This record gives sequence, C-alpha cells and structure tokens, in this order.
Amino acid sequence: MDKFFDVALIPQFLATLIKYLPTTLYILVVSLLLGFVMGVLIALPRIYNIPVLKQLAIVYTSFFRGTPIIVQLFIVFYGIPILTALVNVDTTRMDPLYAAIITYGLSSAASIAEIIRSAINSVPKSQTEAALSIGLTQRQNFFRIVFPQALKQATPNFWNLIIGFLKDTSLAFSIGVMDMSGRGETLITSSNHSLEVYVSLAIIYYLVALVLEATFKQIELRLKRDKANTRTIFEMIRQ
Repeated sequence: MDKFFDVALIPQFLATLIKYLPTTLYILVVSLLLGFVMGVLIALPRIYNIPVLKQLAIVYTSFFRGTPIIVQLFIVFYGIPILTALVNVDTTRMDPLYAAIITYGLSSAASIAEIIRSAINSVPKSQTEAALSIGLTQRQNFFRIVFPQALKQATPNFWNLIIGFLKDTSLAFSIGVMDMSGRGETLITSSNHSLEVYVSLAIIYYLVALVLEATFKQIELRLKRDKANTRTIFEMIRQ
C-alpha cells in the first residue's frame, strides 16, 4: 500500500529519473532512424505498384499499425531467441534494449511508410512529367524532385509521430529495459510512493515534449523560408 503523498519527494525522484533520460532518447532516436529507412523501403512498392511486394507492404503496415506496441514488444523480445535458435545462435541473454529498439523501429516503419506514401502522392504528377520531359531519369526525378518536396510536406506528421513514440518508449520497461520508466518502477517498489514517481515521470516527459515541439516549430519556420527560395521543376524548364 502506498504511503501518504509527499510532494517533497518529487525533486528527489526527478533527480534520480533524469539520469535515465539518455537511455530513453537513445531508444527513440535509433529506432526512428531505423524506422525511417525501413519506411521508405516499405512505401516504394505501394507507390509504384510493385506486385507481391505491394501486398506484403500492406500486410506489414496493417499489422504494426493495428496491434498494441506492448504486444509487439513481447513478440519481438520472446520471438528473436526462437528465430535465432533455428540457426544455432543463442540470443536468450540479449540486452532487452536491443529488442526495444528493434520493436520501435519495426513499428515506426509502418507509420513512416504511410506518411511518406501520402506525401509523395501529394506531389503533383505534372512535376514528374516535366522532369522526364527535360531528360531526367525516373531515379533522378524521385530523389531530386519528388522526394525533397514530399519530405517538406510530411514534416508536420513526422513531428507528431516522434512525440507519440517518445511516450510509447515508456513501455520498454515491460521487457526489462532500464530507462526512465524502468527506474521509476524500481523506485515505486523501494519507496511505496507511486504517485510521486508517476508525477515526476510526467514532468520529465512533458518537458522533453515541449522542447521537441519548440525545436520542430523552428525547423518548420526555416523550411517555409527555404520554400520561398526553392525553384520548381517548371521554373527550371523556363530557364
């Protein structure tokens, strides 16, 4: 049973929990980088209607967007040792941190793929037609014309995704990752002051989210200024 609420404990818990913030941010950054690379690869078959790969991408996206992240964490954490055992590799002692990164990477890839797909589809087809008419290849058109515009279009959705996954990392403790939430659980066990611990965690997560939002706002303002100086493919043709 919890002890009586003691607000004086919150600064103490904050000082303890903040030391584990780098682990939380490490999971977030590495998994999102992995998710971005995978997301691009998953989005392309659907954009260009590649047989079989398109259907696989749809199933992948549907599964990871339709199942809870905590379920995915347990599937990956307990599934990796079973899969690696098939090739005589023992991963039963693998650090849970890696399982968490893999899970969040796989999960974020599904959402990122949808963001990229919708952003690329929002680029006018006339841009591609104009690029091809001046001799650019399909690959040059994608990487030099379509993809840069799509990324700018997708940035607001990317920001929302990052904030969402920041909060989702709090579930990594369920497979034994010692991040802020994991340390919070040990503090609850040793102190019997669960409310103070959760309030402290809420404060840290909220402050990090505010910093990220302010950073994203500055990036968006810069992108808008750059957009005014960016030439479209039509302007290139006119010259």
